Amino acid sequence: MSTRIVVDPVTRIEGHLRIEAEVKDGKIIDAWSAGTMVRGLEIILKGRDPRDAWAFCERVCGVCTTVHALASVRSVEDALDIRIPPNAELIRNIMFCSQYIHDHVVHFYHLHALDWVDVVSALKADPAATSKLAQSVSKWPKSSPGYFSDLQKRLTKFVESGQLGIFANGYWGHPAFKLPPEANLMAVAHYLEALEWQKEIVKVHTIFGGKNPHPNYLVGGAPCSINLDEANAINAERLAFVGQTLQRGLEFVEQVYIPDVLAVAPFYLDWAGLGGGLENYLCYGDLPTNGFADVKGFKFPRGAILGRNLNEVHAVDPKDDTGVQEFIDNSWYEYEGGAISGGRHPWKGETNLKYSGPKPPYEHLDVDQKYSWLKTPRWKGHAMEVGPLSRMLVGYASGNDAIKGAVTDTLGALKAPASVLFSTLGRTAARAIESRLAAMWGLEFFNQLLANIKAGDTRTFTKEKWEPSTWPAEARGVGCSEAPRGALAHWIVIKDQKIANYQLVVPSTWNASPRDGKGQRSAYEASLIGTPVHDPQQPLEIIRTIHSFDPCLACAVHLYEDQKEIARHELLVK
Repeated sequence: MSTRIVVDPVTRIEGHLRIEAEVKDGKIIDAWSAGTMVRGLEIILKGRDPRDAWAFCERVCGVCTTVHALASVRSVEDALDIRIPPNAELIRNIMFCSQYIHDHVVHFYHLHALDWVDVVSALKADPAATSKLAQSVSKWPKSSPGYFSDLQKRLTKFVESGQLGIFANGYWGHPAFKLPPEANLMAVAHYLEALEWQKEIVKVHTIFGGKNPHPNYLVGGAPCSINLDEANAINAERLAFVGQTLQRGLEFVEQVYIPDVLAVAPFYLDWAGLGGGLENYLCYGDLPTNGFADVKGFKFPRGAILGRNLNEVHAVDPKDDTGVQEFIDNSWYEYEGGAISGGRHPWKGETNLKYSGPKPPYEHLDVDQKYSWLKTPRWKGHAMEVGPLSRMLVGYASGNDAIKGAVTDTLGALKAPASVLFSTLGRTAARAIESRLAAMWGLEFFNQLLANIKAGDTRTFTKEKWEPSTWPAEARGVGCSEAPRGALAHWIVIKDQKIANYQLVVPSTWNASPRDGKGQRSAYEASLIGTPVHDPQQPLEIIRTIHSFDPCLACAVHLYEDQKEIARHELLVK
């Protein structure tokens, strides 16, 4: 006899996600992932000036902001064949790297660590032993016995008050938690430190983009001017602050984040054999070093891996209409004319709310019918995982020296074979590995920017092809990026100087989507098969694997479902 577990909503993520899992004999034998909001951002963009699209797209989410703006301006620049100045590319890369550092640290400590760390257990820790442990794994200065003793007293007050605050509703005491009390106390300390630290790294965005979480972008370059002696420009003082902030980011990653991952992982090596799911990985690549048209110059290589074959990296062309396609066999949508079957390349994609079949509310998903607001993207018919693990695997298989060295070093520290990467634990480790790479690359781009300025090049924008009168009657483009959560692309069709069609295929659409017409599971669903569940009332094991992907359903579905809102958007469609 099997049991159906429902986790809705999955918490500590951005957006609304429902997971249903069928458990038999203590293990998951089937699973379904449903986005429970309705998608409609593409409808809002129709008829608008393409140069304004980034400002709307960036507000898909309050976390993944800058990468959506980046993908959007790149799509317009691709359509109109605009080449931006080198300084603008460097500034975009620096903003990209600073977001990676921020996003990955916040994800590990505030969204994912509590799947591995038992906060209440930390009350039993010996502060002196915790100090010894901390100093054995890192040279981070906040590691004295007194420091951990004071923290433990603060935590005790939380627990004794019965109001755990930010630590409420955890599955504390669950047998899947394996860390000793001292490791738990050290992790809780770093959780709180990361809360303070994260507000500093985002200031890089306020300097180059004017604000955070929604920094400004600009088709044709960067929305800031460089003048070392001007108070209202990127001057010497602000550049110095950026350099110091990036350096502190690298220090936090190297001295806190990575040591914590390496300290926690040995207690959970059984999770190196769980949560692997799909065997296919997709990466669009990013961080150009010679203009975005030169894919070979990307720090993150572009490519696809099929069947976990690291000896072959398949070429990926986002403009190939036989490559990326979206299906709606199990999604609450219809294509024009009521069509359901068949995939569509995003340039020919549709987003409408005309589907009138069964939708929420429900006790259980009717998985024999449509069961999600997410579409189902496929690459050449294959279900693909995207994200940090995909980037590291594609980079490793492509022979990228920096990525290959970082992956090899981490595996060596864990004394583990490469096969552990194909798992929940491997996905979590990959995120830490690329955080250090992003921190180092951010400083590299910053130094290149300084060198250009010293050489007299302060250009950040090109006026070429900015005016609509210079545009062709029709144009189309694609803007690719690698969001922290994975492969991101925006496709745009411009007609008569306005947006005729705009489609986003975002990381969580790849990973969280429902089955396709062939019955192929997507990444979330596939990753849960075979996972043990100790207590159906406390499904820690489910959220542990789902959180390893860092879901962002706000990006995937865009607007909250409400009957009045549905009616209003149906009017927009008509």
